[in-house]
Amino acid sequence: MHTIKPPSRSFGTSIRRLSLLRPSQAVKLKPVSVTQVRAGSMEPGMSNAVTSVGKATNIRWHDCQIRKIDRQNLLQQKGCVIWITGLSGSGKSTLACALSRELHYRGHMTYVLDGDNLRHGLNSDLTFKAEDRAENIRRVGEVAKLFADAGVICIACLISPYRMDRDACRSLLPDSTFIEVFLDFPLEICEARDPKGLYKLARSGKIKGFTGIDDPYEPPLNCEIVIQPKNGDCPSPQTMAEQVVSYLQQNGFLRA
Repeated sequence: MHTIKPPSRSFGTSIRRLSLLRPSQAVKLKPVSVTQVRAGSMEPGMSNAVTSVGKATNIRWHDCQIRKIDRQNLLQQKGCVIWITGLSGSGKSTLACALSRELHYRGHMTYVLDGDNLRHGLNSDLTFKAEDRAENIRRVGEVAKLFADAGVICIACLISPYRMDRDACRSLLPDSTFIEVFLDFPLEICEARDPKGLYKLARSGKIKGFTGIDDPYEPPLNCEIVIQPKNGDCPSPQTMAEQVVSYLQQNGFLRA
């Protein structure tokens, strides 16, 4: 049982300070030329032409004057995606919540995209077949990208068993802002935990295509963070969260 710390005084002070800033103080805007205003300021690599993307036709990218760097300066952090992957029962949601809580108390803006939670709404039309799992991950990756662009530290926690799907999400984000966290816990530990009783159902044949039983899990090959048991003991949620926070600090994500 971990004690929940109250928000630090510096967090409250920073929020009050931001609320008192005039717009010109809070965000320093880049100069925009008349040509840019008429044409619309483009993201790097974006064209002003009407185009087609996938099944969407006759669309044009419309950019706004406030950019990611402005939002990051306002929040005093760098937007990124922390993608937590691992078997069912490995502790992905537990880590995501512990990490979000720790960063919140340090004065940082986060948002958790939990796989089960998203299937209550955004992805409620998807099954657990391979093609739907791929679409599930694609949608979450696109949403996570938006949060990162907003300057938020987005924490996505999903089994995401297929390496190709995770790599596709990584490719959406620039400049090493996709941080893959692999909870490398053996099947025996995860099955012993079985918090939702799913392994029991899978073993009895009542669930088909369950990751780790009759569907594969492809572990990351080059993830940024690996969390494993030590001497047979599983690290606490706080310890796991601190490992991720340490990575964020060392790589400059907790400052603008």
